[in-house]
Amino acid sequence: MIAEVDKDTCIGCGACPEFCPEVFKMEDDGLAVAYTNPVPSDVESSAKDAADGCPVDAIHVE
Repeated sequence: MIAEVDKDTCIGCGACPEFCPEVFKMEDDGLAVAYTNPVPSDVESSAKDAADGCPVDAIHVE
């Protein structure tokens, strides 16, 4: 599974690292990034929760 954050859509709310800090973090620009790819199998569910919890649908996991 690969996780991606669309930085043009991200509003920097910080929800994704709350759901899945193993995959997502906030960068110095205030926007999120998926820093672990591929997503480890033991946190795939959390990564999907982060995508589902994104208020602007900026996260894509496949």
